[in-house]
Amino acid sequence: MDRLTALRTTYQQNVCAEAIFMKQKNIPSIADVGSRLSIQLAQSMLREMKFAVYAGKINGQTAGKHFEDVTKAYIETAFDLLAHLRPGRWVYSVQGSISDFAQYAHLSTLTELIQSSRELRTTLGNYVVKPDIVIGRMPFSDQEINQNAFVVDTDGPPRLTPARKKNVSRSLPFLHASISCKLTLRSDRSQNARTEGLNLIRNRKGHTPHIMVITAEPMPTRIASLALGTGDIDCVYHFALHELHQAVRESGNEAAIEALEIMIEGDRLRDIADLPFDLAM
Repeated sequence: MDRLTALRTTYQQNVCAEAIFMKQKNIPSIADVGSRLSIQLAQSMLREMKFAVYAGKINGQTAGKHFEDVTKAYIETAFDLLAHLRPGRWVYSVQGSISDFAQYAHLSTLTELIQSSRELRTTLGNYVVKPDIVIGRMPFSDQEINQNAFVVDTDGPPRLTPARKKNVSRSLPFLHASISCKLTLRSDRSQNARTEGLNLIRNRKGHTPHIMVITAEPMPTRIASLALGTGDIDCVYHFALHELHQAVRESGNEAAIEALEIMIEGDRLRDIADLPFDLAM
C-alpha cells in the first residue's frame, strides 16, 4: 500500500473512532434521523470502511473538535510528503486567527477599534475570521533567497514585499490555506463556510489563500448546498468520497446519484486524498 493510501485509511479510522458514534437503532451520528436516505447512506458508507466508531456518545461540539484535530494531523503529514513539490517552511494550527498572517495583519488594528466602539461593532461586525484549520508559509530569509545564487544584497531591493523576512518588523507567515471542517452540513453551517470564504477574499492585502471545506456529510443534496457555485470556496472535500459514491450507487436513488456525480464531474467535490495535492498547486 502506498503511503498516501495508508494515511487516508488511518485518517478515516481516526475520524470514525473519535468523531462518530451510533445513536439509538444503529443510526450513525452523522446521519439525519429524519431522513431514511441519510441513515442508509451513512450506514452503508461506514460498513464499506469497516472501522469501529466511538463506543459511547459525544456531544456535537466535542465531535467537531475531534474532527478538526484528526483532520489537521492528516493534512500536515500528507502535505509534508509532497514537500519536494511545494517546498517551504510551513506552520499548521487549529482555530488560528487570520490576523496572525501577513495578508490580514491590518485586521488586528481594525478589530481593536471595533471592540472599543459599540457603534462600530453594530455597523461593521467582526472582521476577523478564525478558520478551523490554517496553514501558513513563513517568509524567506536572505540566506534562503541566496542559497543557490547571489540574488539579493543585504541593503538592496526588494524592500517592500513581506515575502522577504528582512522587510517586515515582525515575521508573519502568509496564509496559504483556510480550511473549514464540518462533520455534517446543515443550511446554517453551509452559510457559515461561505461567509468565512467571502471575508477572506474581501479583506485581504495580498493573494487569496486556498479556501476549502472538509465534511463527512452523507447526503449529496446537502453537500451540493455548499459545493455548487463558485467564488467563495475552492472546493469541498469528503473524508470518504469513494465509499460515499459506492453507497449512493447502491441506494438506487436517482436524485442522489445525479447530485453527487454533478459535483464530482464539475470539480466541486473531491476526496480527502486530493486535498494535499491541491495545496501543492
